Amino acid sequence: MKADLRTLDLNLLKTLDALLDERSVTRAAARLALTQPAVSGMLNRLRDYFDDPLFIRAPHGIVPTTRAEALAAPIKRILADIDVLLQPIAFDPLIARQTFTLAATDYALRAVIVPFIAALKVQAPHIRVRVVPVEPERLVTQLEQGKIDLALLTPHTTPDELHSRALYDERYVCMMRANHPDAGKPLSLERFCTLEHVLVSYEGESFHGVTDDALAKAGRERRVGLSVSSFLVLPEVLAISDMIAVVPQRMAENRVDMFVCDTPVPVQGFTKSMAWHGRTHRNPAQVWLRELLLETSGRA
Repeated sequence: MKADLRTLDLNLLKTLDALLDERSVTRAAARLALTQPAVSGMLNRLRDYFDDPLFIRAPHGIVPTTRAEALAAPIKRILADIDVLLQPIAFDPLIARQTFTLAATDYALRAVIVPFIAALKVQAPHIRVRVVPVEPERLVTQLEQGKIDLALLTPHTTPDELHSRALYDERYVCMMRANHPDAGKPLSLERFCTLEHVLVSYEGESFHGVTDDALAKAGRERRVGLSVSSFLVLPEVLAISDMIAVVPQRMAENRVDMFVCDTPVPVQGFTKSMAWHGRTHRNPAQVWLRELLLETSGRA
């Protein structure tokens, strides 16, 4: 068959997109709500149309040819543009019924998602939100496939191929339990280094962070007695010990059980940002989602 736009069935492109994502005729058929023979027949038509095998059988599914891999990105763009074309001209959050999936760390859950949900329930009462952990190695693929709508990251962790926008700049503060022996007193550099620290490291194995970099510039070092991979357990650890922690300011806000003060040395903060794929860049619902996140994060 000679490749000609007039003979191209857009359903074939949807099938090719599903096959490229799933690498399995069976899984692609399930995703498209079609039978396996129907998808196999469409694959044969695609092979004829593009004059290429497109996929080679493998022990655990099918492997795309180089021609199929080259078609992957353009097909994603075409289908995304068609999806935008078919969307209503305007998005009305008050009546919208859909689900947004966001990828976020536990820090972003408290700092970004909580105020976002408060506004969302007023402005869009029927919209549901699903929050999943950030998986850096799978993030781009998840956004490409629509499994995630938006990720809350930092600029240096955002892949170059994604769109992004800064939400706010964060600073670090020192936190300890409210009845800590040093609570309410000026925290000297000497005392700061003497006290035992809790460090939050998402790798869960590091005893060195940005605070240690700042101390090293001053020729000092601290005692890190505990390294954890989540902020969620941090207040409980501080509550039952004399340990202290350097945390993002938004993690320490509105905690009556904790005493918060400035660090005795400046600790470099970070920028919190949101990232999304080009396939949803012009989608009205996605644009609204991003604007609400920007507004509720305090920069709009």
